[in-house]
Amino acid sequence: MTTTTQNELETDVQVTPDGHARVVLHNQLDAQTAAACWSVLERNLGVPNLKTLEVDVSGLSHCDGAGFALLQYLNLGKMTPTAKVSVVGFNDKFEKVFREFTPADYTAFRPQNSTRKNSLPAEVGNAVAQAATDLYEQVNFLGDILINLPPTLVSRKRMRWPEVRRVFETAGANAVPIVSLISLLVGLIIAFESAQPLAQFGAQIYVANMIGLVIVRELGPLLAAILLAGRSGSAFAAEIGTMKVNEELNALETLGLDPIRYLVIQRLTAGILLTPLLACYATFMGVLGGVLVMLGLGFPLKLIFHQLSSAVHLNDVVFAAAKGVVFGAIVSGVGCLRGLQTKQGPSAVGISTTRAVVTSILLIIMADAVFSVVFFMLT
Repeated sequence: MTTTTQNELETDVQVTPDGHARVVLHNQLDAQTAAACWSVLERNLGVPNLKTLEVDVSGLSHCDGAGFALLQYLNLGKMTPTAKVSVVGFNDKFEKVFREFTPADYTAFRPQNSTRKNSLPAEVGNAVAQAATDLYEQVNFLGDILINLPPTLVSRKRMRWPEVRRVFETAGANAVPIVSLISLLVGLIIAFESAQPLAQFGAQIYVANMIGLVIVRELGPLLAAILLAGRSGSAFAAEIGTMKVNEELNALETLGLDPIRYLVIQRLTAGILLTPLLACYATFMGVLGGVLVMLGLGFPLKLIFHQLSSAVHLNDVVFAAAKGVVFGAIVSGVGCLRGLQTKQGPSAVGISTTRAVVTSILLIIMADAVFSVVFFMLT
């Protein structure tokens, strides 16, 4: 006989040589004592050719869900497959609760073993199917936008302009400080990095030309869009994703309100309007950083402005504004799409937010590459 005491539980295990075992439990079988008791029983009952097992629980004064799970595990013969098991000694209260745990419940709610890995063809097939589903949802989302955007913009009753102003403020005006700092520092960095190589050729004055071309054509809109994707696109995905997790989107549909028209159109409109303005401001701050470096190198302000005006033309500014419109549509659209695609679960909103930022930045770079090719062919 083996007697083991763990905290407030005493476990007596008797195993006879002819294959009969008896377990007697005393005091409390709960979440604190069930795990240790489980280990003791596995160690003592792991004998071959065990014929019978009797579990006497008449000495239990308390038993919670963890204890009933252990008793049901024993009763189903999971620990002793070869033995006939009987659990005896329940009082009326414990007997009623214990009988509610059925073998069907054990099978239905037991976690499935997920150690088996899919083969490479299956993994590839799942990835392709997921990509096809995502593409279908994107095309469907784009179609809903094209259908709902024109009538919503035309009708003052359907367009919620106060919501547009709120998004314009939170996503655009509140982003001005971080855009100012990063754009100014990028302009400083580009000017400092290009000043030394150009000085070897006696052409430091052309730092102003480089600042004008690089910031106006490329980095101004790009920096504004990437900052907007990380700051505001993720916020769009988190807001709509939280609404979906809380089933607020289902409530809107129950009330007869289309989430695309009620939530997405306002954010998309605000993104298209604010991104060109934010891109122009980022361009100004980047050029300002380069001008400060040029002033520090001893060049007069009038000469710097002359070089900038000779390098930057009106078509460069128009092209940068067009980039801002496209980038704004990408950031706001992708953020709303990922929010609508949010699944259920505690990590669903975080996953949607991450996907929104990654997808937005990828599409921004791809769109910028297309703009560069088109600009090169037109000039």
